[in-house]
Amino acid sequence: MPTDRVAMKPTTPRNKVQPPAKLRKKIQRRNKDLRGAPDKSLKCPTGIKGFDQITEGGLPRNRTTLISGGAGSGKTLMGIDFLVGGASKFAEPGIFVTFEETEDELYTDVASLNLDLKALVARKKITLEHVVLDRRDIQETDFNLEGLFIRLEHAIDAIGAKRVVLDSIESLFAGVTDLGILRLEIKRLFRWLKEKHVTTIVTAEPGPAGSHTRHGLEEYISDCIIFLDNRVHEQLAIRRIRVIKYRGSNHGTNEYPFVIDKDGLSVIPITSAGLNHPGTKKKVSTGIPTLDKMFQGGGYIRGSTILVSGTAGTGKTSLAAAFAVERCKRGERCLFLSYEESSGQLIHNLSSIGLDLGTWVKKGLLKIVSTRPSFFGLERHLLDLYKYISDFKPQAVVIDPLTSLIGEGSQQEIQSMVTRMIDLLKSQGITGLFTSLVSSTAQNFTGGEVGVSSLIDTWIVVREIEDDVGKKRMRGLYIVKSRGMGHSSDVHKLILSDAGIEIAAMDVPKKDSKQGKKVDKNVLQRKKDAT
Repeated sequence: MPTDRVAMKPTTPRNKVQPPAKLRKKIQRRNKDLRGAPDKSLKCPTGIKGFDQITEGGLPRNRTTLISGGAGSGKTLMGIDFLVGGASKFAEPGIFVTFEETEDELYTDVASLNLDLKALVARKKITLEHVVLDRRDIQETDFNLEGLFIRLEHAIDAIGAKRVVLDSIESLFAGVTDLGILRLEIKRLFRWLKEKHVTTIVTAEPGPAGSHTRHGLEEYISDCIIFLDNRVHEQLAIRRIRVIKYRGSNHGTNEYPFVIDKDGLSVIPITSAGLNHPGTKKKVSTGIPTLDKMFQGGGYIRGSTILVSGTAGTGKTSLAAAFAVERCKRGERCLFLSYEESSGQLIHNLSSIGLDLGTWVKKGLLKIVSTRPSFFGLERHLLDLYKYISDFKPQAVVIDPLTSLIGEGSQQEIQSMVTRMIDLLKSQGITGLFTSLVSSTAQNFTGGEVGVSSLIDTWIVVREIEDDVGKKRMRGLYIVKSRGMGHSSDVHKLILSDAGIEIAAMDVPKKDSKQGKKVDKNVLQRKKDAT
């Protein structure tokens, strides 16, 4: 179909009248910004968390995107999420054409999610079209797409649709075996959708020999290809998404983890991690006055990350809880993620050293979330942190202990997750405190079990110390590093009692006067002999 050409109008009037100087500078700055930034009008935002980041704005507008993936990878859900996001967030109605499931079945599929599909259909923001294909409809000799075009055109015009999802293309072309006819018909379908100025998603199943579709043709005609994967690694399901092709646009080329929860599909972009965090000189108290004195600034730097590592029973959780309570006392919100103790057990245990967490939980300033790391994969834990921060908006986050995540992935995956976690906290100016459990056979080892010590701003080590005189077990504390401020390098005693937590200087052993005199005489005798 020929398209009408629109002549470009001159940007300045014919009488050469120039705008005022202030307006002229504003126009120049705008044109400069537009030359350096991607044209957002060419992108169609999906509304899917994280996905628009890795595609730098969304899917190609008024063009066709192919979503490929095996059974259970999330193709249909991504299509529905795309339409729901368009209708509810961007005022763009959409049409979902299904060749396999009825309307009631689609409602059932999303019933457990917070995707109000039924309400959007009732308000005519989304139209569901269940197309039933008989054997004679898909015969190669009489194959014709005119019936589908008429039905689609009527649905698009009825609600002014801007988005279309076809699920799936294999069902539509199942009876066509001639590759020449197949290619022509697929090109005809995609061209018709472009001429209707709708942004289209087409779902497909992977084919043999690495092909992203069964026919192996759609991927060459599509403007964008998204591949979804659902694999199992060490008995844990891991979902991945990858942008394989995107004509005319930059995009992230890595595999990105994504999860499906009650809010639909969420992508965790690795590209969001960066080193553009602002610096600050502001300090926050540790919650222990004697520990504050060990830092020249009087506490931690606001928005920094703190690691407290040590063996079991050395007081790591107590130091973390003291920090959390102090933040609540100052009217700030604190999120406490506990991977080993329930909230009730945590509140009860810490009350024995004078830390009342229950009061701050009731006041809504402290939120304790307890969960077992083995219940979910690393991606789910990271996504939950994103959501807790978005909903609760804390100024401080405590994770106790970080080492509980070690068994949930490889060393590289854990380091990647912790890096993104730290970048998330720093980008929002949130002070993060992590605890790390060190093996009892390596209590003086300062390498860190998680391997992220180089990313930490302040590192505190707590360890067991045995008194040689009284043969008593004590807790010792010292600061390994604290970026941006001076600090004490001495080992101090960490005292936990009913009165609270206190940091005290180590006792200096008394010098034996008789032994001292004997040493002095020996020194004098050696000097005399030397002369």
